[in-house]
Amino acid sequence: MNIEQIFENNKKWVAKQLQTNEHYFDELGKGQNPEFLYIGCSDSRVSAEELMGLQPGNVFVHRNIANMVPNTDLNSMSVINYAVMHLKVNHIVVCGHYGCGGVHAAMQQSDLGILNPWLRNIRDVYRIHRKELDVLTNEEDKYKRLVELNVQEQCINIIKTAEVQKANTERSLKVYGWIFDIHTGNLIDLNIDFDAILKDIMAIYKITD
Repeated sequence: MNIEQIFENNKKWVAKQLQTNEHYFDELGKGQNPEFLYIGCSDSRVSAEELMGLQPGNVFVHRNIANMVPNTDLNSMSVINYAVMHLKVNHIVVCGHYGCGGVHAAMQQSDLGILNPWLRNIRDVYRIHRKELDVLTNEEDKYKRLVELNVQEQCINIIKTAEVQKANTERSLKVYGWIFDIHTGNLIDLNIDFDAILKDIMAIYKITD
């Protein structure tokens, strides 16, 4: 694969879209009205729209290493603000995946330079859930469970935000935690109990009336 091939692929894609719908790009240019905000990993093997079976315009996407949502990260916080307050999405999905290099790196005791501050957020997840993780003797089981717990903690970080609390009150916005099983192609719903988490954390993290 080279740059020239990318542009050839683009021409073929444009022709295919126009063959199916001659007004495709006119409609695309009118704007976006997505129902979903998808927060996923930057891993090149995981494509948000494709795995969800959605088309351009249906899902607003934010991706970074290991699908993190640190409350101090202005990038992810700005994405959430725009998606919730301006695009009016009604569903926020945090989607992790088995085979995540970021989570695997966070489990190693090694200095990874500029990645250290980012991976520290995943190591914090391990610290919070250390009792559960340390009883797992199989490293692969431990790794997969940390992938799941990381998704759970990022969902909690999202629920802490004022925008999400307000949107939940106004239009019942919900947050979901999913895993993409890269070995089977299946999406797994972690069944994050949004209402229970919201109720549990409101004593500390309630921001809106």
